[in-house]
Amino acid sequence: MTLLLVPLLVVAAPILARLIRRWLPVPVMVFELLLGILFGPAVFGLVQVTEFLDMLADLGVAMLFFMAGSEIQLSALQGRTGRRAWFGWFLSLGLGIAAGLLIAPGLGAVIVGICLCSTALGTLLPVLRDAGVLKQPFGLSVSAVGAVGEFGPIVAISLLLGSREPGGALAVLTVFLVIAAVLIWHSQRLPHGRLHRFVESTLHTSGQFAVRLVMAILFALIVLSLVLDVDMLLGAFAAGVVWQMLMRDASPATQHAVESKIEGLAFGFLIPVFFVATGVKFDLRALLDAPLTLLLVPAMTVALLVIRGLPVMLAAPEGAGWRERFAVGLLGATGLPIIVVVTAIGVEEELISSTESAVLVGGGMLSVLLFPLIGMALARRSTRAGG
Repeated sequence: MTLLLVPLLVVAAPILARLIRRWLPVPVMVFELLLGILFGPAVFGLVQVTEFLDMLADLGVAMLFFMAGSEIQLSALQGRTGRRAWFGWFLSLGLGIAAGLLIAPGLGAVIVGICLCSTALGTLLPVLRDAGVLKQPFGLSVSAVGAVGEFGPIVAISLLLGSREPGGALAVLTVFLVIAAVLIWHSQRLPHGRLHRFVESTLHTSGQFAVRLVMAILFALIVLSLVLDVDMLLGAFAAGVVWQMLMRDASPATQHAVESKIEGLAFGFLIPVFFVATGVKFDLRALLDAPLTLLLVPAMTVALLVIRGLPVMLAAPEGAGWRERFAVGLLGATGLPIIVVVTAIGVEEELISSTESAVLVGGGMLSVLLFPLIGMALARRSTRAGG
């Protein structure tokens, strides 16, 4: 039943999003999450957690971070915007860990802190791209904030929650980052003409070299990250950057054709399965059995806005008005994938309870539902009002 229903839920999500778009433009991943909860063990019980679903979900979250790496503008991480994005992230991490001490002791506070300093760049990129602002100053600011809000937490997970002592973890992480930096540098510097011609020659054949090369790069860097015992999402993110460097000099037509194929694989199949599986695993009963606990979900969403959103406003475009700044803050406070990953680690290592995990994930889900919707409305109004 699971094997049949999950693809049907993936198909149903964009249909539902399209039906209500006229009244409420809700991101499609919200419907994927809600359908997973509805048909999972928490409600109807028709979809169960299986090893195969877990495998597809792992590929989905890896693809989500690959897409984030492939679309990030590295130039946005430099200069004023980059410095402020990093400063805001460190501020959020410190405030998040301090808030976490009120919920869970020891490393449990680190789990909460990492959740509260994360940004769902992979979730925001489709929203920014669909709105046509990805390459504008507003979109570049959000991209910088999102890149830091995904890269920073992954590094924190590897350093603070890995099996090694912090010193050993830092050394291994440094080795991985050096290898990734060398690969990115070579991808940028090497001539790409022959590669681009080969990609173009197989675009409409069964060869599909671009898609095959993407998967090879993705799995190679994931395996490297697993061998070095750093989080696999860091490998997926680095793979996206490598692919971006390899294709950046290709003709616009080739870039567009390749992007369409990769996006079809990512957003058409693997990433939706990840969000559906997240909904299936969501412990709704842990919240419903304790009504007072359910009230902590919106409190978690507010905490994301305060602890992550306010520092993020520092990275708003220079000269931005209050609407645009608040929009950057709202989008920067949108978090879910990292929250799902780090809370799963926390529950597995018995650092937090399943109820605390449900509160954190529920707050992230609510942020995905509300913050992009409000943030993009403010950004559009700011554009019309001139700030």
